[in-house]
Amino acid sequence: MMKIYDKSICEHEAGEIYMARGGDGRDLLFFAGAFLPLDHASAELLRSELPWTAPSRVLSLPRTFGTGDRLGIAGPGHVRCFRSADAAPVLAQQSVRELTFTGRTFADVLDAATFAVFREGFRRPWGFDGDHLKTSGEIESALRSGCTMITIDCSEKIGRGGEPSAEQRALYLGRRFEAEGCALEFGAEGLGRCTAVYGAAIEFICGAYEKYLAGGAADFEISIDETGTPTTPLEHFFVASELRRRGVRFQTLAPRFGGEFQKGVDYRGSLSDFEAELQIHAAVARSFGYKLSIHSGSDKLSIFPMIARHTQGRFHVKTSGTSWLEAMRLAAMMEPALYRRIHALALSEFGEAKKHYHVSADLSKIPEPAALDDAELSSLLDMDDARQLIHIAYGPILKSEYRESLYSLWREHEEDYFALLAGHLGRHLRLLGIG
Repeated sequence: MMKIYDKSICEHEAGEIYMARGGDGRDLLFFAGAFLPLDHASAELLRSELPWTAPSRVLSLPRTFGTGDRLGIAGPGHVRCFRSADAAPVLAQQSVRELTFTGRTFADVLDAATFAVFREGFRRPWGFDGDHLKTSGEIESALRSGCTMITIDCSEKIGRGGEPSAEQRALYLGRRFEAEGCALEFGAEGLGRCTAVYGAAIEFICGAYEKYLAGGAADFEISIDETGTPTTPLEHFFVASELRRRGVRFQTLAPRFGGEFQKGVDYRGSLSDFEAELQIHAAVARSFGYKLSIHSGSDKLSIFPMIARHTQGRFHVKTSGTSWLEAMRLAAMMEPALYRRIHALALSEFGEAKKHYHVSADLSKIPEPAALDDAELSSLLDMDDARQLIHIAYGPILKSEYRESLYSLWREHEEDYFALLAGHLGRHLRLLGIG
């Protein structure tokens, strides 16, 4: 028996268009009197005929929120979270690292978001982020795939700069600048550190901008957060000033804050120190006319009210793995035996997975799943150490023999999954003041 998704029904010169689930469990697109598979050609057809199913440039809007979907199935749940939220979602967001681990492409990510938007009848602007791009080839691939937002990751360039140039010494040395009353003064040591840490990153950003983005091909975000070196307000000011001086226009910048933004868990560090630091970083961003961006924003619930307050409601926040964790919570709830096998696989792969992510999970603190009743099993996803274990093991899990069983479970219980997302992501949005 066929189930039509009511919110997808719309009128078109070719006749009624809608999405439906067939009796075999496959979703189909009804267009021009025929049922079509949900493949890349159908997604391109939708984007061509119904422009609201295509991404647009949203980063200049006051509040934006990225919702990475490693599985390609969370989209409808994400859309429902944003139906009444006071922010524009970036529904298609993926890094090359995630694409590699999941075996997907930028086109796959975009198509999944397009189908989710169409299925839910979501007619507000939404974006497509080629996230954490490090090379020219990655930038080119993202732009070819239609990304409306490019995030350049400078982590491999940070710490590889040199001495200040004569021009930089004349511009900054001994001078005092202000950002909304916050004094920033460049002594010889401070200026030298700015160029040593960020000089090569600035050159990389400028080169990429001139080659790919100066013509306005996409919104531009700069990431200097994927490093162990916190960005001081003075360094933030220097980077922004140098980029402005060289004609680079960007919408957001993500500094590396003090404390720890580990995957899958709340902020770790002094909240009072973070707030004081955030206040100055937000002032620097406003003084140059761009938004502050918060990366690894998943589950950083304790700092969200501060972010909303000190950015004056202008920010970009990125989440990704938290939606994957809710999918695994569903697996633990619905098929405990399957989850136990997957948990064992994650433990065996933890050492390798940890090479790619900064986590401090202590495996000895995770209860043995065999010792937990079925009803207790999903509580593992409330424990920091277990959350980090599952968070970073998505690659081997999705390439394992359990992949098809998991996708079958998620399809069968998709409304339960969307409800979990509404609760979890909804809490993120409420604490940011946009729910």
